[in-house]
Amino acid sequence: MEDVLGIGDGLELRATLQHIVESATELAGARYGALGVVDPERGGLAELFTAGLSDADRQRIGRLPDGRSGVLGALLTEARPLRLDDLTADPRSVGVPPGHPPMRSFLGVPVRLDKEVLGSLYLTEKRTGSFTARDENLLRVLAAQAAVAIGNARLYGTARQRERWIAGAAAVTNALLTGVDATDALMTVAEAARSLAGAFAGVVLQPTEEGGMEIVAASTCDDPGDIVGTTIAPGSPVLVQLLGGEPVFIEDSSTDPRMTTHVRERFGPSMMLPLQSGGKLIGTLALPRRRGGTPYRAVDRLLATQFASQAALALVLADSQHDRERLAVYEDRDRIARDLHDLVVQRLFATEMMLESTRRRVVQPALDGLLGRAVDELDSTIQEVRTTIFALQQPPTEGPTGVRGAVLRETEGAAGLLGLRPSVRFTGAVDTLVTPRVARDLLVALRGALAAARRRGGATAIEVTVDATARVADASGAGGDGVAGVRLRVRDNGAREDGTPGGTTVTWESPR
Repeated sequence: MEDVLGIGDGLELRATLQHIVESATELAGARYGALGVVDPERGGLAELFTAGLSDADRQRIGRLPDGRSGVLGALLTEARPLRLDDLTADPRSVGVPPGHPPMRSFLGVPVRLDKEVLGSLYLTEKRTGSFTARDENLLRVLAAQAAVAIGNARLYGTARQRERWIAGAAAVTNALLTGVDATDALMTVAEAARSLAGAFAGVVLQPTEEGGMEIVAASTCDDPGDIVGTTIAPGSPVLVQLLGGEPVFIEDSSTDPRMTTHVRERFGPSMMLPLQSGGKLIGTLALPRRRGGTPYRAVDRLLATQFASQAALALVLADSQHDRERLAVYEDRDRIARDLHDLVVQRLFATEMMLESTRRRVVQPALDGLLGRAVDELDSTIQEVRTTIFALQQPPTEGPTGVRGAVLRETEGAAGLLGLRPSVRFTGAVDTLVTPRVARDLLVALRGALAAARRRGGATAIEVTVDATARVADASGAGGDGVAGVRLRVRDNGAREDGTPGGTTVTWESPR
C-alpha cells in the first residue's frame, strides 16, 4: 500500500480510509461497504478497505475484486455515481467471486480529486428498502474526504521521496569529490542507489572492448555472489538502448526476453539507467528488485533517472579532480627533479672536477689515495642523485616503468629488509636495448643477489650496476669479443659465503 499511496508511514491514512467506509456503511444503513484505492500505474484496485465482512466471509470470498471489470470497473471508468435496486439484474454485474455474500441494492461513487479518479466508495444491501438520493449525497461527501486524504498522502509521499533522492545524490557527490578511487566511487553510487530505490541490488556496468557491458561493482542485501563479472553480450536489445543513452525499464527480469545474463533468474522488476555526461556514456546503473517484487512506479523511474544523471556528472568531476591532483603532483615532482639536476648535480660535478684537478698536483701517495676515494664517492653520489631524479619523473601512482624503473622498484623494496638503500648505476639506454624477456631474467637474478646479500649479512653498502653496452659471451659460449648484451653486477662489502670479511660480487649477464 505504501508503494501505491507513495508515503513512508501509511498507518494514519489506512485508519482514515477504514473509518470513512465504516461511517458510510453505518450512516446509510447498509450491510456492506468498501473503499477501493486505484493503482495509478496499472489501473484496477490496489487495495480494498471493507466494512461488514467477517473473517469467515473473507476466507470464503478469497480474492477480492480488482476493479477492472463488472460494476466496479464501470464505476471507475465512467467516473459517476451509480445506484441500482437489483445488482444481479444489471448486465455489467459479472465476476462476482464464489462465496461472496448475496448483494442486491447497490450505491457507488467515484473517489475523485479534480479530474483524476483515485478509487471508488460503494455500499450494498441497504437494510431498509433501496438507496436514496440522500444516501448518494452522503457518499459523495465521504468520497471527497477520502480523495483529499489519498491525494495529500501521495503528494506528501512523493515530496519525501524526492527529498531523499536529492539528499542521497548530494551525499554521493560529496563522497566522490573527497578523493575516493575509481572502484570505491562506483561502489558508492551502487550502494546509495540501491538504498534509495528499495532495490535488492545496485549494480554498475561499464562498456567492454568487445562492445558489450560488464558488471564492475555490485551492492546487494546479501552476498553478491557471481554478479560481479557478469557481461551483457554485444548486440543485446537492452545493450542497444543503453549504448544509445536510453533507460530500460523491465517488469520482470526473469521472463523478459531482452535479458540474457544468467543472473536474471533471481530478479524481477528492474531499472537500467545510463550513466551519461556530456554525451559520453561512462556506464550503466541497474537497480533490480527481487523476483516477484513490487514494480517501480513512474515517480521511482523519474527520480532514479535524475539520480543517475547527477551521479554520472559527479563521477566525471571526481575523475577530473583526481587528474588535476595527479598533475599537480607531477608538476611538483618535476620541479624538484629540475632543481636537483640544475643545482645539486652541477655543484657536485664542479666539486668533483676541483678535487680531480687538486689530485693531479699532489705528490704524496696517501693524500692521492684519499682524494681518489673522495672523487669516487662524489661520482657515486652524482649517480644516485640522477637515479632519484629519474624516479621523481615517474608517475607516483603507477610506479616507474621500463627496465630502469623495474630495477629501482626491486632495490627500493629490498631496502627495508637489508637495512640500507643499495646504490644503482645504469650504463647505456637500458629501457631501449634490453628486451622484455631478458629484463625478466635480469630481475630474477637481481632478486637472488639481494637476497643472498641479506642472508650473508654484515654489509654496509651494496652497489648495483646494470650495463646495457656490455660485450658478453653468446649462447654457445664462444670466446672472442662476444656479442652485445647486458651485465648485472651486485657488489656488497659484507661477509663472504665462508664467513670471512671482504665482500662479495655477483655477476649475471646475457645477450640482448
